[in-house]
Amino acid sequence: MGKLHSPSFLPSIVNGVRHLSTLNSSLSSSVKRTPKKHISFDNVDDALALFDKMIQKYPKPSIVEFTKLLAPLVRMKRYSLVVSMCSRMELSGVSHNVYSLNILVNCFCQLGRVDFGLSVLGKMLKFGVEPDVVTFSTLINGLVKASKFSLAVSLFDEMVEKGYQPDLITYNIILNGLSKIGDTDRAVRFLRLMEERGFKPNVVAYGTVIDCLCKNGLLEEALHHFSELKVKGNRPNIVIYNCLLHGMCNLGQQNEARRLLNEMMDSNISLNVITYSILINAYCKEGMILEAIDSFHTMRKQGIEPDVVTYNILLDAYCKEGMVPKAEDIVEMMRKQGIKPDVVTYTALIEGHCLQNKMDKALGVSQLMIKEGCAPNVHSYNVLINGYCKAKRLDEAIELFNEMSRTGPSPNNVIYNTLMQGMFQLGRVTAACKLLGKMFASGLVPCQVTCTILLDGLCKSGKLKDALKIFQAMRNSGLELDIIFYNVLINGLCKVGL
Repeated sequence: MGKLHSPSFLPSIVNGVRHLSTLNSSLSSSVKRTPKKHISFDNVDDALALFDKMIQKYPKPSIVEFTKLLAPLVRMKRYSLVVSMCSRMELSGVSHNVYSLNILVNCFCQLGRVDFGLSVLGKMLKFGVEPDVVTFSTLINGLVKASKFSLAVSLFDEMVEKGYQPDLITYNIILNGLSKIGDTDRAVRFLRLMEERGFKPNVVAYGTVIDCLCKNGLLEEALHHFSELKVKGNRPNIVIYNCLLHGMCNLGQQNEARRLLNEMMDSNISLNVITYSILINAYCKEGMILEAIDSFHTMRKQGIEPDVVTYNILLDAYCKEGMVPKAEDIVEMMRKQGIKPDVVTYTALIEGHCLQNKMDKALGVSQLMIKEGCAPNVHSYNVLINGYCKAKRLDEAIELFNEMSRTGPSPNNVIYNTLMQGMFQLGRVTAACKLLGKMFASGLVPCQVTCTILLDGLCKSGKLKDALKIFQAMRNSGLELDIIFYNVLINGLCKVGL
């Protein structure tokens, strides 16, 4: 994989160590040992009591003994507590080793403070504690999770240059990052790089690449890697089969999906809730509700309980088919199974009522979701605002928009576009233009859809001169104008006989 042309990463970390105020003299006398066993305790209070006893002892227990206590707390996800304990250890003069510092780096990364984790690495380099592959893999994973992929790759490249040998976990982390940003070409090349460097990609590595390819609609290439995986003696797992199944269903390749299901069964791969959810979703998208319900009942007969995603797929399909009472029955079924409706559940119900022009019921659902502690998201507001616009209840749509601007999530382009279109359709041209001003004031940049709505609204309202000025401004701004823009303007000119 190509190097990033950026300043050397490790020296910059060393220079940035001042951002972490601890980990000074305690590092200089570190020893590199990995504890063999962990201390057992029943709860966090017991762990704290034991820690207090250890910290008050003289002489102090070794760092090995402390790490036996810290490691179980990390597994319990008590990251902030572990960071606090490390701070007390340092103040008490306990010398760290690479194992304990890796624990600290991991905690910072898990807390979303990969910058502090990098500062710990800087301290290690400064005070002569040799980092290992775990240190770098943890930081690279933290950077990937924080969507700082360029820095992750830079650290990986620097790690190799400094003579540290990445292991299979490190390679899989980078692959996961490439998949996350949808860079299929680099993901495939990186898979080959692993092989060139003597690493045999495992099922996880192939699965990551196959998932990336499927999500980008490159099913044929995904199937090629699937075949390659099997030829090399690896047994595909349920995760890989589900990725392929999802890719096939998204492309409408139902026959191929059935063949893959048969292969799964022949290979004794047990279908799981994700598999059934993919199948149910595919049936729903094709309007085959009865088949979706059959699959739903089949999974339950096989002892596989639907999760909130499965229920939401069915519920959404019922709402879109105008069968809102059936959707409400699904919600009751969810509650009986102890599954709490989420924002997707409520938004689907809101949309179901909006499609039936039952706006009071839609509003009632939105109020219920807030009452039950489920905050509406931008999509929830958009569905409701769009419903009010289509029901010609524009004032209520504007009121909801203002409420959202005050207390809810910040309106995005989609919200502005929905309301602007509603205003133009109901002849509120001045209000639509003022809304555009608000959009600019909020820092949002109008997209192609916004400009099309504006141009179409002005043309249909007889404001052709304004429409022509807007069109010229779009051209001058460098906005890519497609055939829709020209069609809108031509229709407007034709209407006035030009």
